[in-house]
Amino acid sequence: MDRTIKAAAIQMCAEVGNIAANLDKASRLIDEAAARGARMIILPEFFPSAMAFHPALLDAAFGPDGKARELLVSKARRFQAFVGGSYIEERDGQRYNTFVLAMPDGSTASHDKDLPTMWENCYYAPGCDNGILDTPLGPLGAVLCWEFIRVRTVQRLLGKVDCVVGGSCWWSVPMNWPFKPFWQLHHRKNQGVMAITPLTLSRLLGVAVVHAAHAGEFRASMPLMPGIPYDSHYLGETQIIDRSGKIAARMKQEEGEGVIAADITLGRAGPSLQCTPSFWIPCLPVLFRMVWHYQNMYGKWYYVRSRRFWSRANP
Repeated sequence: MDRTIKAAAIQMCAEVGNIAANLDKASRLIDEAAARGARMIILPEFFPSAMAFHPALLDAAFGPDGKARELLVSKARRFQAFVGGSYIEERDGQRYNTFVLAMPDGSTASHDKDLPTMWENCYYAPGCDNGILDTPLGPLGAVLCWEFIRVRTVQRLLGKVDCVVGGSCWWSVPMNWPFKPFWQLHHRKNQGVMAITPLTLSRLLGVAVVHAAHAGEFRASMPLMPGIPYDSHYLGETQIIDRSGKIAARMKQEEGEGVIAADITLGRAGPSLQCTPSFWIPCLPVLFRMVWHYQNMYGKWYYVRSRRFWSRANP
């Protein structure tokens, strides 16, 4: 049965690793979304910490009952809404990028991102669930960042979910390195892929998509390049797509922080696009595919090496 709900997606300018400030900011933005009548409120991927190659991320994990989940549950109960977002969660000796959707009665459903992206491998391990959340609204698909652009995501969700919820912390190329025309070219390519990604997934699945994002600037390092700063920003593109495959609301990177809201119809309209038999949905530039492979390998080594130094920021 088709249902209509007012959904909100939050765009944040989080500070890398500043857990307390980011949780306060997320709390305020959830309140703003609820004040606009939203009953589904989605925060970006890594909303308490953002993501970069930065030592602060070693201390950015939460226990299963930590402050990040506590925030989502308390807001869901207070506003009688469905409130979700992802963060690094530690359990059973491993860390995961866990999307948690809290429901009005305080219960939760969750999904661990299937594959870390590039330097994300330094801070968490792959998940193995199907990403389908059982909720009173029906089955919802949880999708995070580059899960949005992999064919395997379409294969596991097609015909099985009534809406997709999730977000990204999608960063751009370095803005402070030499040969600026080269990096500006790849920034434009990167931004172009990000801009069409939520819309493309909606059309591939035939369902509404609620995508929250980060938009602020950050400074980090580059794996295997010690001492070289990586100054960049996150790509924004917070979007709400109705199941008809049309953009119902959008916030671009240059608009900064805020909330968008729109009524969406839950249920399956049927796909209007089909995937090609490949790994990636878009054609990624060669540079991105090269960095994907080398940073994945380095990150897995870094993750194993750094486990003995872990400490939870908010257990």
